[in-house]
Amino acid sequence: MPVLDVTTRAGLARAITLVESKREDHRAEARELLGAIMPRTGGAQRIGITGVPGVGKSTFIDGFGTMLTELGHRVAVLAVDPTSKRSRGSILGDKTRMARLSVDSAAFIRPSPAGDTLGGVSRKTRETMLLCEAAGYDVVLVETVGVGQSETVVADMVDFFLVLMLPNAGDDLQGIKKGVLEVADLIAVNKADIDERAAKNAARAYSNALHILEPTDPDWHPPVHTLSGHTGEGLKELWDAIGVHRTKTDASGSRARRRAEQQVRWLDALIEEGLAQGFASRPQISARLATVRRDVAEGRTPASTASDELLTLFFGHT
Repeated sequence: MPVLDVTTRAGLARAITLVESKREDHRAEARELLGAIMPRTGGAQRIGITGVPGVGKSTFIDGFGTMLTELGHRVAVLAVDPTSKRSRGSILGDKTRMARLSVDSAAFIRPSPAGDTLGGVSRKTRETMLLCEAAGYDVVLVETVGVGQSETVVADMVDFFLVLMLPNAGDDLQGIKKGVLEVADLIAVNKADIDERAAKNAARAYSNALHILEPTDPDWHPPVHTLSGHTGEGLKELWDAIGVHRTKTDASGSRARRRAEQQVRWLDALIEEGLAQGFASRPQISARLATVRRDVAEGRTPASTASDELLTLFFGHT
């Protein structure tokens, strides 16, 4: 089968659908496609965006992305929606909240369900990012579901991790997890147009919080900005800060090291996932798994004993 042309919007959309598919024949086609486009990947600025519920992530991305396209950039937005535990469905309504960007010819928005992936990031987000880069998008924004310790997953696939917060420092500092602060490259207090004083107070509180944490990169000390995705206030300064971060980390080599380490961890995660799937799908395991889980849940068998039994069964039939 010919490799899809991802430089067209329709071709890119079909390619993303292919890599998101769980069908084995589609997965084989996706592997071929990814292998073919790899030489054209890696040039984009990858930015992860997270924030507390109601912080205005979609409005911010609409304003920020539009500003970037006006500056001549091509922007891809990977907006991950939460998946319902009951219905297994997702709303996928991010385009409706990005009115300007959704009709911008220099932008591409792809909503996708988070599924069961830790951190609210679709398992195929990394592959989708590569496809967008091969299609010529030089800025890739990854919007995640919300803030929590598991949100650090997205920081492990981008060059710059942005945390959006509301101008209510007292409440937000209690709600945000330390793990998110530790991996933030910049904290931005959004909706500064609503209450400028509160926004500045919040910024000072976050700055103080960051001072007691050791930065992940010795070449970069995360700043705190105030901005408004609605009015556009502070967006240009944010983009300038991202540019300074790229210049410094390129010069020191930490950007390249960060990407290399991300690739290796991605490989390890895929191997672990594949092993877990292979384990559960082995007939000898699946025949025993429900009974063993019930015995553990009801306290008849220690989890360690149960795992030893299943692993012995698994490796005994390899």
